[in-house]
Amino acid sequence: MSFHASGRLVTTMSISALALGLSLTGFVAKAAEISISCGAVGAELEFCKQGVEAWSKKTGNTVKIVSTPNETTERLALYQQILASGTSDIDVFQIDVIWPGILGNHFIDLKPYSKGAEADHFKPIIDNNTVGGRLVAIPWFTDAGVLFYRKDLLEKYGASAPATWQELTATAAKVQEGERKAGNDKFWGYVFQGKAYEGLSCDALEWIDSYGGGAIVDDKGGITVNNPKAAAALTMAASWIGKISPDGVLNYAEEDARGVFQSGNAAFMRNWPYAWALGNGADSPIKGKIGVVALPKGGDAGKNTGTLGGWELAVSKYSKHPEVAADLVMYLTSRDEQKRRAIEGSYNPTIAALYQDKDVLSAVPFFGSLYATFTNAVARPSKVTGSNYNKVSSAFWNAVHDVLSAKTKPEAALVSLDSELKKIKRSGW
Repeated sequence: MSFHASGRLVTTMSISALALGLSLTGFVAKAAEISISCGAVGAELEFCKQGVEAWSKKTGNTVKIVSTPNETTERLALYQQILASGTSDIDVFQIDVIWPGILGNHFIDLKPYSKGAEADHFKPIIDNNTVGGRLVAIPWFTDAGVLFYRKDLLEKYGASAPATWQELTATAAKVQEGERKAGNDKFWGYVFQGKAYEGLSCDALEWIDSYGGGAIVDDKGGITVNNPKAAAALTMAASWIGKISPDGVLNYAEEDARGVFQSGNAAFMRNWPYAWALGNGADSPIKGKIGVVALPKGGDAGKNTGTLGGWELAVSKYSKHPEVAADLVMYLTSRDEQKRRAIEGSYNPTIAALYQDKDVLSAVPFFGSLYATFTNAVARPSKVTGSNYNKVSSAFWNAVHDVLSAKTKPEAALVSLDSELKKIKRSGW
């Protein structure tokens, strides 16, 4: 996931062990103090704290949780600065699924500590996390963009969950008009991540892929984004601004969109699955009124798609206690911990068997109905572009943002983007 920015690197808490003992995997001989970076969006920090505390009680080790910027662009820059310095300040890094190729050289190989546990995880993610034959990260939770909607409002206006973006546009306008006439002038039809950052790359890739317009750069490294189907997708998205989506959406990250939707002021929202548990929380105005389906197709000839997201855990090669850190990683990514996080926080497991677990499916029913969406999500071209991915994505999200902001037409934006990507690739990916 990707989120709005928070502050500079700050140690937020220290969890002291309550008992001494050997670690679960037998690598820890005595108590040690290590640190882990965790995101803090929604309930994310609390779930990290709970998992770390449980491991700390079992092993006798002390763990410091370090908060980092929630916006992926800023977090990556901070990680690069920390890792380039060779400091041991952070032992375990929570990294985006698109970063193994960028940061992998700074992480240890986790295979000696995994005892084959990687075989239980989705193979494409394990492959993604394997750099030069080294398993540089273990999957913590996966993601794919999905469509949240208000079940009660669609029923009220005699509408169904949209199959295409065109249907979403029409239904969103209908519900918006009705709710505003009913007195809610803050109501909007559709909210999403429109800020110029990695989240917009995720949203825009979904639009383009749903129209059959490719994934910016193909798996052989060819630049494919300048095509009529991609232009059609961006034309559609630009038509929403000021109509069914507020002008302010151009500065929305995940939590901004969730805030509008969860307060009852939007009919539809594109977001990651984590928003389900929060939207159905005891204090949520729309508890029990939320539906979740795959993102719409780009017309009848299009396809349902969702951008692959998710976060991994990696151990710094500069850590003073790599064995202890690896033990924490294996605990936090274990089946039991992933099941707890799925049930209580709707974080998508990376262990396939949990998608057939009755407890998980009872808590988050759409994990079963949208299993294909999560396992066939469209990947951003981070593996093929390697260390240049951030430049590629930045060029992409800026071009898209210019289109949404009506600064340029889709066709012209894609021509310029194609030229910029060729410059980035000039010396090879």
